[in-house]
Amino acid sequence: MQVLIIEGNQNLRSLLGWHLQQVGHQIQQAATLQQAWNHLLRGQPNLVVMDPDLKDGNGLELCQWLYNQRQSLILVISAKDTAQDVVSTLRLGADDYLRKPFGMQEFLARAEALLRRCRSSTIPLSLQYGTLAIDLVQRRVNYEGRYIDLTPQEFSLLYVLVQSEGSPLSRSELLHRAWPDAIDNPRTIDTHVLSLRKKIAPGREQPSLIQTVRNVGYRFNLEMLNQGESEAEAAPAPASTPAVSLS
Repeated sequence: MQVLIIEGNQNLRSLLGWHLQQVGHQIQQAATLQQAWNHLLRGQPNLVVMDPDLKDGNGLELCQWLYNQRQSLILVISAKDTAQDVVSTLRLGADDYLRKPFGMQEFLARAEALLRRCRSSTIPLSLQYGTLAIDLVQRRVNYEGRYIDLTPQEFSLLYVLVQSEGSPLSRSELLHRAWPDAIDNPRTIDTHVLSLRKKIAPGREQPSLIQTVRNVGYRFNLEMLNQGESEAEAAPAPASTPAVSLS
């Protein structure tokens, strides 16, 4: 299992990593939000252990973003020990909360309990809709047989839209679910949607895979993909396969 430890205290970070390695887990470490974000852009681990109190920002925003991605479980470790701190953190998406200071055996027991949930979960490694395939591990997209080069933010936006399964999402909701940092300008979504449309289906006329819903925001056009898949299944097989030049 892969574990990312986000902790500003180097000694504690190294100690947690060493103990998790001893029981067979692969470890990545980050001291800041920026370092954590760099790791997450390359792929999301099974478990994120994090202290939200970091020198370059509020880690709770990252916690909420991870929850919206639904790929990693989250164990928050924190010196804040009031009931309100615990409740608010769990409501933002953390799966467990461990107060500092804590014993290493308790930490390992809580981490292992969460990782057992990963082993028994049915979280998919990829999503397939007709000719659109989304690799959630490598964070790559293949559409109609070709890989689409997306930025990390474009990938997150597409993933959130696909998760909605055709339901419209407002610009504010897309910002909240797809962006790891607080952004106040909903028009940021318009810019990224335009870029996604150009990359996924350049030169194609409407309908688009990402539809504009007037006075609401955007939705993912599942019907278009499902229709294309049905037509492909219904089409008769050709009598012979023509030669294709690779030059």
